[in-house]
Amino acid sequence: MDRLFVVALGNPGAEYAFTRHNAGWLLADYIAYRENLKFRPGKGDFWVAEGPSSRFRLFKPTTFMNNSGIAVLQIIEIYQVDDLREMVVAVDDVNLPIGRLRMKLKGSDGGHNGLKSIIYHIGTQEFPRLRIGIGSPPEGMPLRDYVLSEFTDEEFDILRSSFPVAYEGLNLYLNDEVDRAIQLVNSFRPADK
Repeated sequence: MDRLFVVALGNPGAEYAFTRHNAGWLLADYIAYRENLKFRPGKGDFWVAEGPSSRFRLFKPTTFMNNSGIAVLQIIEIYQVDDLREMVVAVDDVNLPIGRLRMKLKGSDGGHNGLKSIIYHIGTQEFPRLRIGIGSPPEGMPLRDYVLSEFTDEEFDILRSSFPVAYEGLNLYLNDEVDRAIQLVNSFRPADK
């Protein structure tokens, strides 16, 4: 494919910058750094990073997580994304250990409100997603409190170790090596680094 839209889910605001729910945004920042791109306000409820030397277009919806679908629909319409296979949603996942990755071409929302909003607004669950493990909440801790809590330094190091693999997987995907991309991403274990 000629281009890849990466829509990274998260919450705007400095207080959320390093929270677990912003794992997608943190990955987008890493990709922007690798591609020498800078985020700027887009023509909708999102920030965008793009440039002539990159085949990536990176997006951060600014609608807050539970309304991510509003921004995703705007992105699809403004950028005329006719084939949803050209758009990968990067999202945190409490069902995966920290730093584990899972790439799928379609699927349910898995209980994630950001994915639920996207599926509702665009009317399909047939879009690729890259799930980024953030671990499960400790016993007795409400899920909402957990996803809005910050990573410890050790957890953040584990999370960051997955970003080069996610980036390599997205590059393989962009080059139509879908099976290799999925194999690479899904087989990664943080201890492998």
